[in-house]
Amino acid sequence: MSRINSAQQPLFAIAAPLWQGIRESLGSHLPRAELLRRTVPVLIAIFASLAAIGLVTQTLQSRQSAFELAEERLALMADLTAVRLKDEALKPDSNWQSALAASLPKGATLDERTALLANDDGDIQARAPLMTTETASLLAILGPQQPLTTFGADAGVLRMTLTDGTDAFVTVRDLPEKNAQIAFIQPVHAALAGWRRDASLEITLLICTGLVLALLGGGVWYLAPAETRKEDDVVAGHLTEALSACPVWRWNLARGHVHWSAPMYRALGRMPVDETVAFRTIAQSLHPDDDLRAIVDRHLRDGKTHFDQSFRMRHTDGHWLAMRLRGHVTRDKQTGEPHLTAIAAIEQQDHSSSPDANARLRDAVETISEAFVLWDNQNRLVMCNSKYQQFHGLPDAAIRSGTTYEAVIASAADPVIRKRIKVDGNGEEACTYEAQLEDGRWLHINERRTRDGGYVSVGTDITVLKESQQRLADSEQQLRASVTELRLSRRELEQQKQQLVDLAEKYAVEKNRAEAANRAKSEFLANISHELRTPLNAVIGFSEVMEQGLFGPLGHHKYQEYARDIHGSGTYLLEVINDILDMSKIEAGRMALDIDNVDVADIVEDSMKVVGQAAAERDISLSRHGPSKLVVEADRRALKQVFLNLLSNAVKFTRDSGSVDVHLSRTRGLVRIAIKDTGIGIPEADIRKLGRPFEQVENQFSKSHQGSGLGLAISRALIELHGGSLQIKSREGQGTTVTCTLPIKAVTEEEEDEAASA
Repeated sequence: MSRINSAQQPLFAIAAPLWQGIRESLGSHLPRAELLRRTVPVLIAIFASLAAIGLVTQTLQSRQSAFELAEERLALMADLTAVRLKDEALKPDSNWQSALAASLPKGATLDERTALLANDDGDIQARAPLMTTETASLLAILGPQQPLTTFGADAGVLRMTLTDGTDAFVTVRDLPEKNAQIAFIQPVHAALAGWRRDASLEITLLICTGLVLALLGGGVWYLAPAETRKEDDVVAGHLTEALSACPVWRWNLARGHVHWSAPMYRALGRMPVDETVAFRTIAQSLHPDDDLRAIVDRHLRDGKTHFDQSFRMRHTDGHWLAMRLRGHVTRDKQTGEPHLTAIAAIEQQDHSSSPDANARLRDAVETISEAFVLWDNQNRLVMCNSKYQQFHGLPDAAIRSGTTYEAVIASAADPVIRKRIKVDGNGEEACTYEAQLEDGRWLHINERRTRDGGYVSVGTDITVLKESQQRLADSEQQLRASVTELRLSRRELEQQKQQLVDLAEKYAVEKNRAEAANRAKSEFLANISHELRTPLNAVIGFSEVMEQGLFGPLGHHKYQEYARDIHGSGTYLLEVINDILDMSKIEAGRMALDIDNVDVADIVEDSMKVVGQAAAERDISLSRHGPSKLVVEADRRALKQVFLNLLSNAVKFTRDSGSVDVHLSRTRGLVRIAIKDTGIGIPEADIRKLGRPFEQVENQFSKSHQGSGLGLAISRALIELHGGSLQIKSREGQGTTVTCTLPIKAVTEEEEDEAASA
């Protein structure tokens, strides 16, 4: 071994100068250590920011790619399933579930994808996976406002919210040969499951990388170069030799490193350490009220170089040691870092009995909202606040420290305590009670013994709390009274309910009686009408033969006039009987409509021709406005009967030389026929009567026009049978307008039942 070492020594002796020369030549071209220490954290922060931006961009792009991939897969699954279903037999009695299972491609139901097979009515006949057998429709799942069920493959793949609130991708394919539709649904969260896993992994890697870089940057920033530590050691050594008996601080304010001399350690009862200490370690020994770091930072911001500050540090035996630090702030010529070089002097001062501490204590007692008083163990006043003085009405001379309890009580104007309620207490040591004063105020008083035998009392004004409690009690009493009233009201309502039940039963009985009477009336009218029509036909026929003289002249001309009157009266009576029969059929529900496509304009024109002669005899003009052709689904005979009744009434009640106008229009699937006349009009109070069977504005003794009062009732009933409505608007002396509204498409009985139930 000795031979090897002796052989290597010449080699190291030759290489050492060469290596030192290389370091010196390269060191002049490399950046300084301090510059690198400041630059490296900035570069790390820039790199971390760029990495984060790149990760966000890549995550968003991959999310969009996941969306596009999910849409492509869903469309491909739907197209392939639709092609395979063309070979399957989809009939109402066939197994649709088996056909769907055989047509689905491999992996069609992965990633929470759902396939729904519906018939031409939209009812779902099969689904995969088979989670439920409940029958539903596509519209119930997708909603009525979406275009997929209408346009099919042309609508593509849409992202939409289902009726149950699920955000999903949906596509629909039509199967026209099978009268069916196939729909594929995939929730968005399921489509993004893979993307979430990849994004979580990338984010975790970025965070870990950022933590590693942060640790490296922190190490570069906070670890001082070896050369700087050497310089600090040299300076500390010089200071220690020059001031060997003084507590000296050498504080690098930029890095937080502090070097103490040995006397500083001994002043705190510690063993001297020949190395720098982090300021956060020293801060643990500082008094909580002394923020030495904040004071130094304030000096640096203000540009001050002289430092003189008092503070307290804890000795190893536990007591606080008052110290005063005096020195100057300088900056390093190379790095520019600030340094505080100072000498610590120990002060002998008792902070606990200082005037400042007493003043702070008195200010704190004065600012509280309660009445406070403190007595010593000899019943002498130590201190009290202004609240206590105001409460007892004490003069300023009576609240001096040291005044006896008897003197204070003698000077006090004690308030009269009207009511005292003990809340808590354990003998003579403590007592808590509430007192009500004569002026109505309430106090919550706490009395406690101190350790030295004194006494402290705190009184709180709780008047607002007591008033709130009283209001709460009053509200509770009112609530109880309201509950009692509600119980009485409930009992009355139950009695009224029973009475209403009894009345309803009586009403049902009377209603049945009335309906039976109405049916009996209708049957009677129908029977009597049939019985009357047979002889009336004979009367009308024979009177017409006599009027026309088919078998020769009657002789006297009066006979022909009488035959004409008999024929007219018989014809009128037959019309009344026919109206009664029609009304009876309508009320009995036996009126059947022969629905067909009819032209309303043509029916109106024919009806106007029928009443045209009567209108021409009285110089009444008839006119029609609107389209020349208006086709609806209705019963031609019923509509003609309605228009004849309405036009006859319009001509009948229109003055001579008046006018009757018929307006036809079509809007929103409805047809409106308005018949307007310039007749005598109807009083507003009598309009409600019209449209009821046998109801007329004029009575039998005062009416001036012939009629039974059934024409308008039959017209309204026939219009309503068509699913329409009839409205009457009139002004007395100006005329009447009757408007009939009919649906273009006839209303079926099922739709009428649904409308009635709604």
